[in-house]
Amino acid sequence: MDRLLLGDNQFFGINHMSEERARTQAMRFRDTAAIMKVIDAAYDEGIRTFMCTTHERVAEICDTVRSMPDRYAGLQFYPCMPYAHKYANAVTDHGMLGAVMQFMPEGGMLKTMLSGGKALATKDVQGIARILIDAEMKMFEGLSTPVIFMQNVFTDLLLGMGFAEAFRIFHDHVIEKYDAEPGYITMNMPALFKVLRDQGIENPIICANINKIGFRMCGGQEAYLDTLRAGGLRAIAMSVYASGAIPADEAIQWVSNLPNIRSIVFGASSRTNIRSTRDLVGRYMS
Repeated sequence: MDRLLLGDNQFFGINHMSEERARTQAMRFRDTAAIMKVIDAAYDEGIRTFMCTTHERVAEICDTVRSMPDRYAGLQFYPCMPYAHKYANAVTDHGMLGAVMQFMPEGGMLKTMLSGGKALATKDVQGIARILIDAEMKMFEGLSTPVIFMQNVFTDLLLGMGFAEAFRIFHDHVIEKYDAEPGYITMNMPALFKVLRDQGIENPIICANINKIGFRMCGGQEAYLDTLRAGGLRAIAMSVYASGAIPADEAIQWVSNLPNIRSIVFGASSRTNIRSTRDLVGRYMS
């Protein structure tokens, strides 16, 4: 994994500190061309990994990258799935069964089974999960996706439900079907790491909030630090700036001194901020 990954929260109106800033960003990036300008700036500054949700507009970004292979040589995507809002809207519009069927391939055997309720009745969770993963991955066809993440809303829902087997289903399918490494985004890294270890998933890639002031670190900062010190995982730190509460130099230096931090994912809207973060990571994580 690269040391520095560009995230996509800023493009889709997500800011954990300011709703007003989130609205402003959503307006600024309502045109995909505006998003591509930031991705272009990051690429030109040497950042080659875009960690993104499976938001509908990411498909447009993928189309742009596919259409200019020379311009984006070496650019890789880290898909994060499922995009929870997409499924929530589908459940609201079509009900639970209708939502699942909406994302099934047309004419597929599983969709035929679902129309009669057989798959749900027999709890064919593995079959449903694999096809939903494949549906999410379709937009990335032909692009490099060396790591595929389970999004935190889904990860933490499964964690709370105690449905640990789902992590193994995801893990095995990502490796077998896509020859990629599975990753997990969570708001509770210590709890997730224990569950993954119990499932026999060794040295997992876990992305979580890791920052100097403990911002949104569920379970407490000390539990995170204990997990990192114990090792046996590859951590990706997000929210290192705590949505702007920590000065950039101080934030990057602190995170860089922690053990088993492999990468930092960050959101940026300008070339200046991208370059500044790149330079800080180069200084402290080399």
